Amino acid sequence: MATVAEKTGRILLTLAALLALGLLIVSSASAGPTATRLVYAPGKIVPIPASIPHEEGDMVDKRILGDLRWIAARYPIYVTDGYSGPLPNGEHVGCNMCHVKDSDHYNGLAVDLVPLNGTPGKCDETWNAITRLAEWAEPLQNQPVAPFRWVGYNGDAGHGCGNHLHLSWQHAPAAMFQLAEWVEVFPVGPAAGRKPRTPRPSSPPQKLPTGPPGGIGTIHSGGVSPRGD
Repeated sequence: MATVAEKTGRILLTLAALLALGLLIVSSASAGPTATRLVYAPGKIVPIPASIPHEEGDMVDKRILGDLRWIAARYPIYVTDGYSGPLPNGEHVGCNMCHVKDSDHYNGLAVDLVPLNGTPGKCDETWNAITRLAEWAEPLQNQPVAPFRWVGYNGDAGHGCGNHLHLSWQHAPAAMFQLAEWVEVFPVGPAAGRKPRTPRPSSPPQKLPTGPPGGIGTIHSGGVSPRGD
């Protein structure tokens, strides 16, 4: 028959195991998407829909809209800038050359985020959800999880709590103002069970147009921000 000390030891071991399991589950849940896929469907720069709070006129490559909707449904975000550059009709969208060279903003595959109804320029409790989102996309500094290519937040110059969170999506090499051949996303809805795909060889480079192909009818200006950003 087990002694009181032995029973107590077993209980403590069980509690320790449950705690370790809980920490593992929390860690896994906070480490970003568990699966991604590559989208080869043709890209197009389109207006961000009303379901994703954003600054008037902001646009992105339509292939990341599913991910943005998923994020907006779970985090109180407000997009301050998406695609930044010329459109086929000659008009300009987003901030004018305010991002670094080779920024993913110039391909429509990056967004700058602040809290919805947050306090501008002040790092307070309104930024807590944005901080959780940043840690979900990049659990360790400079080690973003797929499908994110670069995450700019605390520890990155010009980014962070009180400033903004930058999210870039992985994509095929693309010149400035060009649409990438493929984009990596985390599946939402029926596509969520798909496994990651290996990028296929890129097509021969083509002559640069004045802006990404595809377009819209009504253009507004809008956007802010400074790498990947």
